[in-house]
Amino acid sequence: MTPLPDRTVIVGLVATLGLVFALVFWFVRLQPAQEAPMLWRQQPPAAQRGLI
Repeated sequence: MTPLPDRTVIVGLVATLGLVFALVFWFVRLQPAQEAPMLWRQQPPAAQRGLI
């Protein structure tokens, strides 16, 4: 069994990394964050503070 040429291995690695990146990007875009995280400077809405 002869070893693969360098060009074939490099193209295979680049194609694999591109495929993994595309899959991760696709699934992250399908499930975006539902609500932005509350920053420490923000106060919770009045309903959550028990004022209403």
